[in-house]
Amino acid sequence: MADTVSSASVPVMLGARGYPTALEWIARRAEAFVIPLVALIVGMALFSLFIALVGKSPGQLYEMMWRGGFGSWFSIQNSLSRAAPLLLAALCVALPARLGLVVIGGEGAIVLGGVAAAAMGVAASGAPAFFVILAMGVAGLAAGGIWIGAVGALRHYRAVNETISSLLMAYIAIALMNHLVEGPLRDPASLNKPSTEPLAEAYRIGNIPGMDVHWGLVVGVIACILSWLLIEKTRWGFAARIAGGNVRAAQVQGLAVGPLIVGFTALAGGFAGLAGMLEVAAVQGSANASLAAGYGYTGILVAFLARHNPLAIIPVAFLLGGIDASGGLIQRRMDLPDATVLVLQGMLFVVILFSETFYGRFKAFNPDLWQRPDLLKGTA
Repeated sequence: MADTVSSASVPVMLGARGYPTALEWIARRAEAFVIPLVALIVGMALFSLFIALVGKSPGQLYEMMWRGGFGSWFSIQNSLSRAAPLLLAALCVALPARLGLVVIGGEGAIVLGGVAAAAMGVAASGAPAFFVILAMGVAGLAAGGIWIGAVGALRHYRAVNETISSLLMAYIAIALMNHLVEGPLRDPASLNKPSTEPLAEAYRIGNIPGMDVHWGLVVGVIACILSWLLIEKTRWGFAARIAGGNVRAAQVQGLAVGPLIVGFTALAGGFAGLAGMLEVAAVQGSANASLAAGYGYTGILVAFLARHNPLAIIPVAFLLGGIDASGGLIQRRMDLPDATVLVLQGMLFVVILFSETFYGRFKAFNPDLWQRPDLLKGTA
């Protein structure tokens, strides 16, 4: 048999419409990168107009933002420290989103995870450090998982909208945290700022060697990688994608949609609860009102900007962590309120939500719409 390539094999090598399959592969995936990037640029441009209207220099603002978040090794470490909880908070949004659910109450899971971890750390005082830290992690995971898992159960079994229920439950969680910290779990020595009893130094999570960044960053990155593997490489992830596309079709195929919804929301909440545990064990040293720092809400922006891709969450969390870290420098040097960064995040979120309407509308990103008559001529 001659070692030749028949004309019938050309469409297979070149793709359905005569293009190289590699080019089609790039085009289909470029949309998820290009549209969020353009949305980010547009959002920052609109924010520049806002800054100009209040009489400040947008150029100076972005210079301060760069210096405060990424301009030095100290700034980068600060940004990475702030990115650590954002990685886990974003997963609390991204995992349910694969099932078509919009869960925005990760803040509640974070604060309850932190309180549960602090209570466990005090209760297990005297035990070996490894077991206490492990027990604190399990307590944080369980508290967050039960809280957000309940949102999934309400959605599936009682048809309660998960966006509203998760947001309302976040407020309940913060109120519950305040009650516990100011009441049954309060350290009598904490006068001006009610807190739980401080953790012993042996139960604190230290920094990565050579860096002023705690190990929570590594935990967050590993969680993102494992979440990507779960979604893309397992049958549960495949089933979740099917259910997210069409619940009715998933049920017809015999998929257990209820356990999927409850399981994915519980896992998402567990990650957020773990973020609260890390804030207690690595940053605060006890549970107090500082747990409600807004990481759960910033995580929503991270997840949407990353298109709910766990791997894309890693660089986006670093970017948002850097922006958040620059807030203090902007306040001191430009005489702007610390909430300026929150205004930027709000504008970015609105623009990103608006950009969702552009997916699937550009021919350049859809090889099925490409036309190459010169290559297709003569084919059936």
